[in-house]
Amino acid sequence: MNFAIIFYILGSVIKIEGILMLFPAAVAVIYREMSGIWFLLCAAACIVAGFLMSRKRPENCAFYAKEGFITVSLSWIVLSLIGALPFTLSGEIPFYIDGLFEIISGFTTTGSSILTDVEALSHCMLFWRSFSHWIGGMGVLVFVLAILPLAGAQNMYLMRTESPGPTFGKLVPKLQQSALFLYTIYFVMSGIELLFLLAGRMPLFDAVCTVFGTAGTGGFGIRNTSIAGYGTYLQAVITIFMFLFGVNFNFYFLIIIRRAKDAFRMEEVRWYFLIFSAAVLAIAVNLTSLSGHFFSNLHHAAFQVSSVMTTTGFATADFNQWPVFSRTILVLTMFIGACAGSTGGGIKVSRSIIYIKSTARELSMLIHPRSVKVLKTDGKAIDNGVIRSAGAFLMCYVLVFAVSVLLVSLDNMDPTTTFTAVAATINNIGPGLEQVGPTGNFSAFTPFSKLVLMFDMLAGRLEIFPMLLLFSPRTWKRN
Repeated sequence: MNFAIIFYILGSVIKIEGILMLFPAAVAVIYREMSGIWFLLCAAACIVAGFLMSRKRPENCAFYAKEGFITVSLSWIVLSLIGALPFTLSGEIPFYIDGLFEIISGFTTTGSSILTDVEALSHCMLFWRSFSHWIGGMGVLVFVLAILPLAGAQNMYLMRTESPGPTFGKLVPKLQQSALFLYTIYFVMSGIELLFLLAGRMPLFDAVCTVFGTAGTGGFGIRNTSIAGYGTYLQAVITIFMFLFGVNFNFYFLIIIRRAKDAFRMEEVRWYFLIFSAAVLAIAVNLTSLSGHFFSNLHHAAFQVSSVMTTTGFATADFNQWPVFSRTILVLTMFIGACAGSTGGGIKVSRSIIYIKSTARELSMLIHPRSVKVLKTDGKAIDNGVIRSAGAFLMCYVLVFAVSVLLVSLDNMDPTTTFTAVAATINNIGPGLEQVGPTGNFSAFTPFSKLVLMFDMLAGRLEIFPMLLLFSPRTWKRN
């Protein structure tokens, strides 16, 4: 283990977090809020500490998969431990565990909250809370790589570990250019959504925070009613952009370089669209069969499926009161999630495709044992390493999920609350059902359960493996 390079990269991350804290401090100045002083103090401390940690590049810059996993895990943990301080120091979230839960939920783009009254927070705290979604959506280390070359070609170990999905490839030959290109797409799409929201007369502060939540597929609202208090036009804009941010960013890259045919041949994107459409239609029909108008139900169904499937977590309606059939569809889309290479969470559509095709191949081989069938996607054979990794991911995912449900059940809440609380956090969705539904929150859980759910949020955002490797003694052995 090359501890020197890990320490160096952590210094860069801390320094960048300090710079990012200057934005909520500026918001505090605009709204004349004294709580902004804590952002300035934390920012100063981070910049100084980060500079001291990263002032000298290590002589040994050897950086491999093991260092990549540990660096990403520690970066997100340190980022969260520091990011929670302004909440607690200001007294707006008095208990540090609660502040840590809130900021981890923000950085991991989960959107689960312990707050019973969101509107009681100051503007600078609301901004930081939402801004954490935008920071974590694409990945803080992707941002670091976009502006700072750390370890040459071996940066791929960092980028692959932090980027959601079973595979990651460079968009352009140089990795730093790939990172910069991803953030350019991310920034431009965020700007376009902001313009559409402002065109619908959403207040500027509300619009900026909503864009952060939509782009990062996080879902922190700045109103107690989430998005329900805004008009139909604004809800429709948010629905569309939640869906768009759940698409694999390679799709946009192919369109930009004028390879639209290749973009629309992406099997994952086609399945993502089909699953979304089928879920929306099924829920709309189910709701209409009981009461209401079809187009109104279609609007709310599209918003909630887009919100849940992309793991954003915004709400326009209390889907906790919907029929069991509709709620079941939402829970299923929680697990499927968005596309690989997007800002969304969940198991990912690409993995679901691999699981379905692998199962079909095994069933076929039971009938024709001597047959040889190669799994393909987008017309290309799927590498055996990808299939093996997807299988290992599912086993670890189920294991972490089962253990988490068991531990959280010690709080003695109803099974639906317990199950969906874990599902909502490990899939980075936000709301679940019953007590943790769209009108509820996670404040009733004990500190121990909150710690378990915090681990689930980090594990879900980082695709399980990096967090599990922290507990392996072999990981910490020197090279």
